[in-house]
Amino acid sequence: MAVVDAQKVEGLKQRMAEFIHKLQDEICGALERLDGTGRFHEDKWERPGGGGGRSRVLEEGAVLEKAGVNTSVVYGELEEAFAKRLQGEGRQFWAGGLSLVLHPRNPFVPTVHANWRFIHQGGKAWFGGGTDLTPYYLFEEDAAHFHRTQKAACDKHDPAYYPRFKAACDKYFHLRHRDEARGVGGIFFEDIGGDLEREFEFVKDAGLSFLPSYLPIAERRKDTPYTEAHRFWQEVRRGRYVEFNLVYDRGTIFGLETKGRTESILMSLPPQVRWRYEYHPEPGTPEAKLVEVLRTPRDWASGG
Repeated sequence: MAVVDAQKVEGLKQRMAEFIHKLQDEICGALERLDGTGRFHEDKWERPGGGGGRSRVLEEGAVLEKAGVNTSVVYGELEEAFAKRLQGEGRQFWAGGLSLVLHPRNPFVPTVHANWRFIHQGGKAWFGGGTDLTPYYLFEEDAAHFHRTQKAACDKHDPAYYPRFKAACDKYFHLRHRDEARGVGGIFFEDIGGDLEREFEFVKDAGLSFLPSYLPIAERRKDTPYTEAHRFWQEVRRGRYVEFNLVYDRGTIFGLETKGRTESILMSLPPQVRWRYEYHPEPGTPEAKLVEVLRTPRDWASGG
């Protein structure tokens, strides 16, 4: 974690805010073109105590059943107990970031999440973020493409980044009470350490790598025929997504603890979901194959 002087950190805040707003525009435009019919509704909001954001949500599209691409720049004073749980110093904070979750309609198109953020608390500041893929039906070539694109973004800055951040992602997006991963992972980083200017350059490349990581997969799978049985499995697996976000997700906890906008924080939840008591897929089925993989992380960038 970097200890920074006030002038430098103020400049980074401004540049980070500009970057996430521009990236939000680019991602929303690309997703509307992917969907064909759906359009994002923008909802600007203010946070009591300082700052606000712009939430963009697309619902009931042809490809995207629900998609949220949100930016926020919030600041002010933290509750003392929560401030002590963060990595910085004191109760004064600033946080700017972009967070997105896409829940496609077709069960053969994976859900995806991404987040990039910059936080300043007291005399310390750090970047964090990442992106991860949550398929309902496993296509190994899709997982490999996603990871290789993320690896390329990491390798541009440090060849040690991808293995480090991939392992962190596998560890973080793990449902301990289910003993399985949420999906096939990606990268996850928090407080890389070192020069903040270098970290910011990496965060920008990580953010710009999202569309080339995900769009080819969605384009390839969006017209795949599916049945109600496929949708049933999708909704069961969406239940696992909800469990993670409400029990473990740091972004959800941070947003609620800092009195962010509840609707924007919980936009990550899928539109339809189900929990079936003691439901297990039949052995040897594609559904069972997915669960098996989720219990044993694989090296997707090297071919699985």
